[in-house]
Amino acid sequence: MLAIRFVCVGKMRERFYTDAFAEYAKRLGAYCRFECVEPAEVRLPDKPSQAEINAALAKEAVDIVKWFQPDTYVVALCVEGRQMPSEAMARLLSERENSGKPKLCFVIGGSYGLSDTVKQRADLRLSMSEMTFPHHLARVMLAEQVYRGFKIREGSKYHK
Repeated sequence: MLAIRFVCVGKMRERFYTDAFAEYAKRLGAYCRFECVEPAEVRLPDKPSQAEINAALAKEAVDIVKWFQPDTYVVALCVEGRQMPSEAMARLLSERENSGKPKLCFVIGGSYGLSDTVKQRADLRLSMSEMTFPHHLARVMLAEQVYRGFKIREGSKYHK
């Protein structure tokens, strides 16, 4: 069975996000061993300098990579990543499950994204869209797309 971990910087506090994410996390439990971990987001001043942002991303990276296992396929969500249709997500899930190393880790950064260290470690850089979304909404959207990928694999009518 595929093991999927989301490493998402920062705690979700808004109930509408937590409820939606909890629903997809519950649904994913039928298809994989699913978990989500939330390393802390480094607090920054209202108008941080680029140096302060870089330092915060570097500190967050240390906490993020602790969750990577050597045999895990890492997918970093970042704006410069490649986009993929839902059917390609389904194929990615199948490929990883049949790879002999069925561990998949999706990484979502905080408000300022991910450090280059995390992006360079990633096996795949994935972009949800050319549009910008709040990182907590991206977590919900990613959970839905992973769930949709499993539903596509089984031939369900969920994906039309």
